[in-house]
Order: sequence, then C-alpha cells, then structure tokens
Amino acid sequence: MASVYQERADELEKFEFQYGVERGRLAMAQDLLTDALSLVGQHGVYCQSVRQPGKPAMDLQIILKLLNDTKELVTDVMEEIKKNQRPA
Repeated sequence: MASVYQERADELEKFEFQYGVERGRLAMAQDLLTDALSLVGQHGVYCQSVRQPGKPAMDLQIILKLLNDTKELVTDVMEEIKKNQRPA
C-alpha cells in the first residue's frame, strides 16, 4: 500500500503551497477526515440502530464521534499555528 505522500502528492503539494508545510498537511488531514465522515454518514443511513431508530448503529456513532473530535483538534492546531506565525 502506497503512502499518502505518494497517493495524494499533487493534492498535498497544493495544500502545502497554499498554507505552508505544517498547516497544509493538517488541511489535507482535515479533507481526509471530511471524506471519512461523509462515507461513514452514508453508511449510517443503511445501518440503523435497533435500540435507537433513526440513528446509525452504535459502532458508527462512535466512529463519527471520534472523527468529529479529531477534526476539531486538527482545526484548533491549524488556528494556533496561524496565530503563532503572525508577526508580533
């Protein structure tokens, strides 16, 4: 299996050019998290909880929570890096 750096080299290069290396890689991670959230969300439509009708199965709810938490952390780190790069 190829590395993300190989598989998504062009996309990563654009992010790194736009935001710098650190923030660019975090932006790319955020995009990948968004894609994963979308796929899990779509799967949740078909894989409903027995105990909570209308909600995704419990394992999918946990995965969605973890992905959303991770995305929030990545966003916060990007903001901190941006704040710290500003001239004083």
